[in-house]
Amino acid sequence: MILTSAADIRALLERTRRVAVLGIKTESQADQPAFYVPAYAKNAGLEIVPVPVYYPDVGTILGEPVYRTLAAIPGPIDLVDVFRRPADLDAHKADILAKMPRAVWLQSGIRDDAFANALSKAGIDVVQDRCLMVELQKLPRYETRQ
Repeated sequence: MILTSAADIRALLERTRRVAVLGIKTESQADQPAFYVPAYAKNAGLEIVPVPVYYPDVGTILGEPVYRTLAAIPGPIDLVDVFRRPADLDAHKADILAKMPRAVWLQSGIRDDAFANALSKAGIDVVQDRCLMVELQKLPRYETRQ
């Protein structure tokens, strides 16, 4: 299902515990959303699994071991938070379908209806063009512990 309503997005976030971040940046890019959004989510209590596209020599991000594909991550994933340009999404479709997370979240500015529909038809919930951090901040459960 493609989720657009506030109630559906809230329900998704309430059942989310483990988030793989596809396209995460490293600590040296801390000023970029692809780093500070997952850092916020981790500080709010979510488990973050880094899946960078670049940085082949990096072994950990946010203190967590790095995986090179979603399919290589052991155990289930509730949500894949995607920081990739719309033109790059199709290159990740097979990996996403191999892992079969409960949901895929396309960050602000990322929208591809055909991609979202393909994931939805496979049984994966999809959120498009929304910032995960902004949506988490709306829920008291995810207030950061700073």
